[in-house]
Parts: sequence; structure tokens; C-alpha cells
Amino acid sequence: MGDANGTRESSDAAAPSEVREAGDTREAVSAIEVEGVTVRYGEVLALDDVTVRLEHGRVCGLVGMNGSGKSTLFKTIMGSIEPDHGTVLVDGVAPKAARRGGVLGYVPQSEDVDWSFPLSVRDVVMTGRYGRMGFTRRPRRADREAVAEALERVELTDLGDRQIGRLSGGQKKRAFVGRALAQGATVLLLDEPFAGVDKRSEAAITGLLRELAAAGAAILVSTHDLHALPGLADEAVLLMRTVLAQGDPETVLRPENLAAAFGLDVLDRV
Repeated sequence: MGDANGTRESSDAAAPSEVREAGDTREAVSAIEVEGVTVRYGEVLALDDVTVRLEHGRVCGLVGMNGSGKSTLFKTIMGSIEPDHGTVLVDGVAPKAARRGGVLGYVPQSEDVDWSFPLSVRDVVMTGRYGRMGFTRRPRRADREAVAEALERVELTDLGDRQIGRLSGGQKKRAFVGRALAQGATVLLLDEPFAGVDKRSEAAITGLLRELAAAGAAILVSTHDLHALPGLADEAVLLMRTVLAQGDPETVLRPENLAAAFGLDVLDRV
């Protein structure tokens, strides 16, 4: 399904040294280190001296209005965009190395995916295993077992043979979370995973993210749902091209911080 779900770039097997570096130094390095990153699109300043650090075992909510740079930050962490200034490391290695090694997983926004593509739910989840299959992409027993387990964890086992575009909004999101699970990623980026989903899927995704964090994963989630953020995230980052606040959700979501990020009228809505 193209670059939108990251399968093409992740199909190259990582060099063993890259995988060892990402895994063996996990206790010594942060899961995500964004240091002084600036990104421009021509004359447009998308990110301005952004510094964010996320440790393993934590869920971090990324909050900001449309156009605040959230998607650009995600693309920079993924290695899809090279910053004009600053550095990005994922588990101590460059983003593209982390992707090749299966360390970094991505759940895209719904509008970034071609839902007419003729893949079943199981096929989509199986793309998370491509980096382990080599050039033949022939699933082995371990791959099939990993996909079956992932489908069970996201509660989509019964829909494994359904074409991906025929799922509901919440089911689609869960399918891509399942892909990251099958991949075995320990650093996860989720771009608006709760947009347009039903309450069951929202609860299922939230519970699963908390489970993954408890097992040591690092999870960065962009979201507009400010009310649900304290129950989801251990910390939050408030972005408006630069980081306005970072810390526990209650502190970041103080009215004065939200006013700076969203405008004074937000005080009447929270």
C-alpha cells in the first residue's frame, strides 16, 4: 500500500550490527531523541528547534492544532524527511536503520491509506513481517503465528480474510496496530488513532497501548482528544511548530498552555 503504511522501505533487512545496536543499548539510550530539529518546506517553517525525548515504557501524547507540525515531526522521526537542522535517533540509531531493523512501527492516519488496495486484513498485518522474510516474502511458520497472535490481540481474528477497505474506521486502525505488533516494533508512532473510531475500538486501542508500554515499548500518539489524554498517556508534548510544553498531561493541558497553542477561545471549551 505504498509509502503510506511504510512497507516498501521496511522490506530491506537490516544489517545485524544495526539491530544489535538498537537492542543491546536500550537501557542506555532513549527510545526517541529529537534534538534541536528544524524543518522547512521552502519558505514555510514547519518545525522550529524542536527537542523531544521519550523513554521506553512510556506513552506520550502529541497535541497541537492542525498545521502545528505534528505530521512533520512524525515523518522526521520515521526518516521520511531529513531535518534542515538537528538530529533524530530511535533507540540510538538513525530512523531508517530503526525501520529496517523492525524497531520502529507506524500507524498512519486513515486518509494516508489507499483503502481500495486488494489486501485482506491478514495481508496488511503480514506486511509487518516483511523485514524478516527476505526478498522472497514467503511467510514461514513464525510469521503466520505472529500474525495470528496480532490479529487476536486487536480482536480481528474473525475478519482476517476481509478486504481492508471493508472494515469500519475503528477496525482499520486496529488492523494497523496489529501490523506493528506482528512486526515486533518496540517504538510505535500512531497518527490520530482515535479519529473516527467507535468507543469499542478506542477502548481496545488504549488498553493495548498501555499493555505494550508496561512491557517496555515507547509510544508516541498524536491526538485531538484532550479529555482522554490523562487516561492514555504518561506524558504529553504540546506543539506549535516548537515545543510549548512537555511533561505530565495535567501540567501540559493547563489553560494557559492550551491558550498559547490553540488560541484564547479554547478556555471556553475545556
